[in-house]
Amino acid sequence: MSNASGIIKVAKAEVGYHEGRSGGHWNNKQKYSPAVPSLEWSQNQAWCATFVSWCALQAGVTTLYPRTASTDLGARWFKDRGQWSEYPAVGAQVFFGVNGDMNHTGIVYGFDATYIYTIEGNTNASGSREGDGVYLKTRARRDSYVQGYGYPKFTEGIKSADPNPPVPQRKTTPTTPPKKGSTAVADVPNFETRMIESNTRMEEMLRAIGAKTGADIKGALARADKTNKDRRK
Repeated sequence: MSNASGIIKVAKAEVGYHEGRSGGHWNNKQKYSPAVPSLEWSQNQAWCATFVSWCALQAGVTTLYPRTASTDLGARWFKDRGQWSEYPAVGAQVFFGVNGDMNHTGIVYGFDATYIYTIEGNTNASGSREGDGVYLKTRARRDSYVQGYGYPKFTEGIKSADPNPPVPQRKTTPTTPPKKGSTAVADVPNFETRMIESNTRMEEMLRAIGAKTGADIKGALARADKTNKDRRK
C-alpha cells in the first residue's frame, strides 16, 4: 500500500467518530490527543491538527507530516521544507484560514477541477472549524478559505494538480504498445478511421443504389471492405 493510500485509509476509517459531551455541549475531549506522544497536553483543545498527526502515526508515516496541535505550526513545517503548494494533491494536508492565519486543517483524499475532497477532524456537517467529529467534506478549490497545501514526500511520489510540484510526482508505469495483430483495445481503429471507413461503404452503396438489386449492393459493400482493408496496410 502506498504512503498516501495508507493515511487516507486510516483517516476514512475514523469518519463518524465524535468527541465527548458535557453539560449538553461538545467538549473537545477525544481519543487522539492521549494517543500521540508529546500531544497529550492538547486534550480538550481544538483537535483538527492533532487528528492529522494521529493518522500519520497510525499509518506509519510520522516523518512525512508535522506532529503538532497547531495549524499555524503545521503549515510552517511544510513551508520551511519547501513542500508548500497552492494546488491540491492526494494525501496532502490542506490548511484553511483567513489571510494566512491558519485555523483548520484536514487530509485531501481527492480533487477535480472544481472541488477538493477531504477528511477533517473537529468539524461538522456545516464545515465549521469548531465541530464535533470526523467528517468527509467537499470544498470549493478556489474558496478563499483554502490557504494552501502541505505536500508530504511520499515514497511513491505525489499525485498533484501542481504543474511544478515541490516534491516528486507519482510515477506512472509506461504501457507497452500492443503487437500488430493483437486484440488489444489499442488496435481498434480510432474514431477518425472508423468514420473514413463508414464513408467509404456509404459511397459504394450510393453508386449501387440505382441498380436496386441485392447483388449490386452486396458487391458494393465488398468493394468498400476491400478498400478499407487495403488502407489499413
